[in-house]
Amino acid sequence: MEALKILEGTPALSWEYDEEADVLYISVGEPRPAVGTDIGEGIIVRYDEKKKEVVGITIIGLRARTLQSISAK
Repeated sequence: MEALKILEGTPALSWEYDEEADVLYISVGEPRPAVGTDIGEGIIVRYDEKKKEVVGITIIGLRARTLQSISAK
């Protein structure tokens, strides 16, 4: 399996939070088309197939996860 490039150099990160859907989108640089792979527990890694590099991460249920983690302490 060929390795993916992850955060090489010092790229700018951008993010957008959809409060209604409780989803956080984090992009490396400007958001761009990508293939998503669910790596489990509501986390999706987005990558550019041609360049073989990660271009973002999507976290589903961020508010719920945070509240659950806080209340567990």
